Amino acid sequence: MPEGHSIHRVARVHRRWLMGRRFTADSPQGRPEVAHGLSGRVLLGVDAHGKHLFHTFEGDVRLHIHLGLFGRIRHFRGDAPEPSTACRLRLTSEGATLHLSGPSACELLSLEEEAALRARLGEDPLREDASPDRAYARLTRGRVPLAQALLDQGRIAGVGNIVRAEALFVARLPPLMPACELARDAFNGLWGAMRALLQDGVRDGLIVTPGAPPLPSPGRKRAERFCVYSRAGLPCPRCGGQVTGQPLAARTLYFCAACQGVDRVRGPRRKPAAAHAS
Repeated sequence: MPEGHSIHRVARVHRRWLMGRRFTADSPQGRPEVAHGLSGRVLLGVDAHGKHLFHTFEGDVRLHIHLGLFGRIRHFRGDAPEPSTACRLRLTSEGATLHLSGPSACELLSLEEEAALRARLGEDPLREDASPDRAYARLTRGRVPLAQALLDQGRIAGVGNIVRAEALFVARLPPLMPACELARDAFNGLWGAMRALLQDGVRDGLIVTPGAPPLPSPGRKRAERFCVYSRAGLPCPRCGGQVTGQPLAARTLYFCAACQGVDRVRGPRRKPAAAHAS
């Protein structure tokens, strides 16, 4: 599933290239409800929040897209090829065509429905209006492992398996510590690491973690763009110890046990609230 930086890159492309155009819409897949609501309208705005895309067309018509595991957006300048029968939505304008296939969500929302959806999402480190205070409050609810909490889109939006592994490594945090035990200063380092990785991903189109093993060749293999992600059994670039990969909530978690030791980075436990007389 694309992580938040990929969705923000798509939103940036759409703002630069598609906004202001009037589109004809259809559904080669034979699901025309959304297409009927968009056809003939001008695209006025594009926004991303985590892994969700929001397009606003004239008449206050709002399109919500979530690519999920199998979704794909293809863009064409000039003449576009015929879409496959799996194309859920085709938007066509002079000099610009978009094919959307396989999304987990492609729907028209009212203003109230969009607002309700956004309210369920956590803070997105890539958004200028993101609140680290709200992010910390949501992330540290309950005793689930920190690494599991980071993939909860209702806590932090846009973080996927790559960013969580690399950001926890950069911040030297133990992935299996209870989320509620994360100290605020440790969270600040984690938030900064996530934001930096995602911002680099928006700029470059891929994530390369600072400190990842260098390659003499121009290209990089997938495992050599990262410090721990997809590097189980390989040496940690920081300490030389072996990187661990283990299942957690149906995903594989990667970390360096030596660099991300619990005692050194956990920070003080929260003090219980003082009792008040009634």
